[in-house]
Amino acid sequence: MLNLGGSHRVFLCVKRVDFRKAHDGLCALVRDEFGDDPFSGDVFVFHNGARDRVKLLLWDRNGFWLLYKRLEKGTFPFAVRGEGSRVELTRAQLAMMLEGLEWKSARKSSHYTSIVDIQRHNGPHERTTG
Repeated sequence: MLNLGGSHRVFLCVKRVDFRKAHDGLCALVRDEFGDDPFSGDVFVFHNGARDRVKLLLWDRNGFWLLYKRLEKGTFPFAVRGEGSRVELTRAQLAMMLEGLEWKSARKSSHYTSIVDIQRHNGPHERTTG
């Protein structure tokens, strides 16, 4: 499974893409159509018209990764809509999409919070300096 760090943003191309494009063609699309920098470290996701193939383009320190996934059966469960040439996804939405899960029907649990307060516990072997 693809593991992305917290600093990576994910962008899905709204339009279908000619899948004969490789690194250079997709970089040009990111630069010219999206107005983004392909060297930013962000993940750019492209799909074909049949939605049975996706390509992910990602810059990694000294080169580009081009990941390609072709489904043997079925389609990727996403409907691409949005203003502009790309829409931003969360890393969770990308993971669900690549696993074939529809993220529109997924929901966060009721105990979800975006703020976590971790209290320090002073057990028998822990000391605080003061």
